[in-house]
Amino acid sequence: MKFVEEFKQFALKGNVMDMAVGIIIGASFGKIVDSAVKDVMMPPLGFLMGGVDFSNQEWVIRSAQGTTPAVTLKYGLFLNALVSFAIVAFTIFLLVKGINALKKKEEASPTLPPNPTKEELLLTEIRDLLKKK
Repeated sequence: MKFVEEFKQFALKGNVMDMAVGIIIGASFGKIVDSAVKDVMMPPLGFLMGGVDFSNQEWVIRSAQGTTPAVTLKYGLFLNALVSFAIVAFTIFLLVKGINALKKKEEASPTLPPNPTKEELLLTEIRDLLKKK
């Protein structure tokens, strides 16, 4: 039973929940970027290059023979993946850069020391009275 309690305590910690949310958002963001590359960016680029559809570009190493399928290098899909990676990497770079800038501003702003509590004021008065005696 202790194992279950430890796991529950671990799973409900803030860092684990934040990580889970980040992974879910990251996966969704990856799908959006993938669609943007495949459906928005590559078709105009292919059109500018003479009507090339990058997702179908491949280099045939060996043609299909009978029931043996062809051996191909699908470099068009690889190019799509490279563009997707570049977009995701650049976006993460901008995100981290923004977070670091916010942290620097937070560190730069001086914080005032808290006002002493009533107990601290009373103890200070007692100390001062004892010093006088």
